[in-house]
Amino acid sequence: MSDKEEPRKQGKGKSKVVCGYPLSIFFIVVNEFCERFSYYGMRAVLVLYFKYFLRWDEDLATSIYHTFVALCYLTPILGAIVADSWLGKFKTIIYLSIVYAIGQVAMAVSAIHDITDSDRDGTPNNMTFHVAMSMVGLFLIALGTGGIKPCVAAFGGDQFNENQEKQRRTFFSVFYLCINGGSLLSTIITPILRAQNCGIHSQQKCYSLAFGVPAALMMVALVVFIIGSGMYYKAEPQGNIMLDVCKCIGFAIKNRYKHRSKNYPKRQHWMDWAEEKYDKLLIAQIKMVLKVLFLYIPLPMFWTLFDQKGSRWTLQATTMDGNFGSLVIQPDQMQTINPIFILTLVPIMDSLIYPLISKCGLNFTPLKRMTVGMFLAAIAFVCAALVQIQIDKTLPTFPSESQSQLKLLNMGTNPVTVKLPGNDPLNLPAAQASGEYFTFETQTIKISIGSPETIKNVVLTKGLRQTLLIPSNITYEWLLTDDLTSKPEEGNNAIRFINGMNRPVNISAPAVDFGLIEPLYYSNYSKIKNGKTMFTLWNGSHSCNYSKDFGFGSSYTFFIPSTLIFGQNCQESITASEDIKPNSVHMALQIPQYFFITAGEVMFSVTGLEFSYSQAPSNMKAVLQAGWLLTVAIGNFIVLIVAELAKIPKRWAEYILFASLLVAVCFIFSIMAYFYTYIDPAEVEAQFKKDNEDDEHNKSELQKLEVEMVKKVSIKNQDEDDEGKKTKI
Repeated sequence: MSDKEEPRKQGKGKSKVVCGYPLSIFFIVVNEFCERFSYYGMRAVLVLYFKYFLRWDEDLATSIYHTFVALCYLTPILGAIVADSWLGKFKTIIYLSIVYAIGQVAMAVSAIHDITDSDRDGTPNNMTFHVAMSMVGLFLIALGTGGIKPCVAAFGGDQFNENQEKQRRTFFSVFYLCINGGSLLSTIITPILRAQNCGIHSQQKCYSLAFGVPAALMMVALVVFIIGSGMYYKAEPQGNIMLDVCKCIGFAIKNRYKHRSKNYPKRQHWMDWAEEKYDKLLIAQIKMVLKVLFLYIPLPMFWTLFDQKGSRWTLQATTMDGNFGSLVIQPDQMQTINPIFILTLVPIMDSLIYPLISKCGLNFTPLKRMTVGMFLAAIAFVCAALVQIQIDKTLPTFPSESQSQLKLLNMGTNPVTVKLPGNDPLNLPAAQASGEYFTFETQTIKISIGSPETIKNVVLTKGLRQTLLIPSNITYEWLLTDDLTSKPEEGNNAIRFINGMNRPVNISAPAVDFGLIEPLYYSNYSKIKNGKTMFTLWNGSHSCNYSKDFGFGSSYTFFIPSTLIFGQNCQESITASEDIKPNSVHMALQIPQYFFITAGEVMFSVTGLEFSYSQAPSNMKAVLQAGWLLTVAIGNFIVLIVAELAKIPKRWAEYILFASLLVAVCFIFSIMAYFYTYIDPAEVEAQFKKDNEDDEHNKSELQKLEVEMVKKVSIKNQDEDDEGKKTKI
């Protein structure tokens, strides 16, 4: 056999060796990178898709997001059972990758607003179609990504021979580097794609492209994996240990229940009731696993906080300023900080922090590390609460359902004095608006203007903000405009113009056309991105330009006075009224909470898996992996319960609640860890096997002794028979 080919005992494929590695693993590594890009890219923009495309409120968007994440961590158990007991890893990866790709395509299709936008206003008219498509897509993605999660890494490990242990370790390092690399790139790229405008009839945020690129990457992952098919070593299904464990535990419980009477003697451990049917070594191994699984009980609370970085924290970022000088960060791009910190903190922790603690003489055991990790996650949510308090201070106070708010705009060329109920007289300059909104509890208010006074009754709308347009001739009709009662979505700016001239005017911008505005009337609100925008105003052959630099999440009303003279520039003539202030709390303030949550992840998650593997028998790793993934799923379900049931009005209070719960759980876990005794499963198994061998040896000696006794009895009986015969003779 050539040294360029890798010998295999089984399997149809043969893989050439390149630089000491089977060529087949390069296809597996590329497949994993593309799949992780697909998953994390789609997930990065998912909660914003729920809120801004499907028009769900924040609580529902958060709930569905965490339900999806929970399913993604439940389905690996199913995938492992299918692969080990039925299809094998290769076929499981192929079939579920196809399901996965179909789900990603369904998500991309669900985000095309033109499909049901019959009136071409940019808003889907049949939202049921989009919701149904997205839910089907998410279910298929959860089935696909979860199903292949336990198979791909193990399938890659299968490609190595027993004498390639070093190469196998390097493969796993590169494999997990690809996971973080795919996550990092996707959380940078897909939010940029989402922020673009696209559409056939109307331009809207391009969620279809943000989902379409991950769908394409998933198809690439599938094709690359299939191309390497002939090179793979495909092990046959050997059965799944989880099923054996479940059956053994079930039999022990059932048998214990049958013998619950006091007439039966007690046994040392309830699992000992399975001895009638199952091997004692298997029972001993399950006992060790159950001991670790008991420690898992408090762990879901960590994941409850950790996975909110993709939901609550992303929504928090939408109310913040993402301008970093020449770089503008999208709200969903802030998640990029997590993989960056992971790639930075893991080597720092392993090569610097842990050895330094060890040199100080402190016994920083794995369980202590996990406890500290949980505490760091709680600190992260305290930081998030402090940031939210700062954000809340900058948010406008909108009217309740029983209140009305009113702003005044003087469209005339002379100042006027306005008297409002319960307020001091207000001197309003020409072509200017009042600086703030006035709040009223009554629906009808009496307003007096000028001298001599002109009094009018104005009927306001409950729960709305409105602007009263005061004409230059107060005997003319007074118009009320409906203003925004919430911050503009996705960090956009809501802009409108009011034409105070006696002739119509056209207004346009590079991305928006306000159309023709009639005399003494106003336009609808239009969305403008952050940055500098140039507006062009024209009437017939006359035109002029007006520019404004916008931040994030503001609302402005621009008033065109009757004194406007068209020319090259009308910058000084147009007045701007700031109805809603732009986001002023910078996104950089989220960096500390991302640092603490990532440091907590490194100390909790990485250490937790290491501890679990060290405390379980070699053939029970899959059971512990299933238990670990189950804690992630349960943690996401806890978010779902709190978001739907607690209904805490203040977001900062919800963050403090989660932090307090984790601190309480952290205290409980530290007590459990204090009483935990570390074991070496290999030694326990070896001792158990030795005891079994001794038992077998004793049984063998006993059997030999019994045989000897039988022989002696037989000889004695024969001698007695002979004596009897002699007596008869």
